[in-house]
Amino acid sequence: MTQVVVPVRYPLTAHSKATLSRAIEVAEEAGGSLTVLHVNLYHNNDRVSRSELKSAVESQFGDLPTVRYVVRTGLLVEETILDEIAQQRADIVVIGQKQASRWRRMVRRLMDDPDIEQFLQKEVDAKIITASVS
Repeated sequence: MTQVVVPVRYPLTAHSKATLSRAIEVAEEAGGSLTVLHVNLYHNNDRVSRSELKSAVESQFGDLPTVRYVVRTGLLVEETILDEIAQQRADIVVIGQKQASRWRRMVRRLMDDPDIEQFLQKEVDAKIITASVS
């Protein structure tokens, strides 16, 4: 079964909702399962539980029976996302435009003019889809 992972912010922003919407479409088209991921940062006192994340997503998109909700804690959002993608053995990762920009800034510190989708694809061995926000 195709495994799709989508990292989101909590509370859900307009960008997170658009990215989630695209991820749900991708998972349905692929006949796969979807993992919705949120990262709690160690240095931030705001903690989100798995049930809070699930409730927020379902209030926007209804009951999603093939969706798994994961909340991880980490120092760096991007590194924690990479760890989860690898752990889930994701086939597809759906990220928002804002997320892609953050990844680009992080990778730019390591190399000039990065192609973020290509970098992530090499690092996680998964297809990367960037969801646009209208």
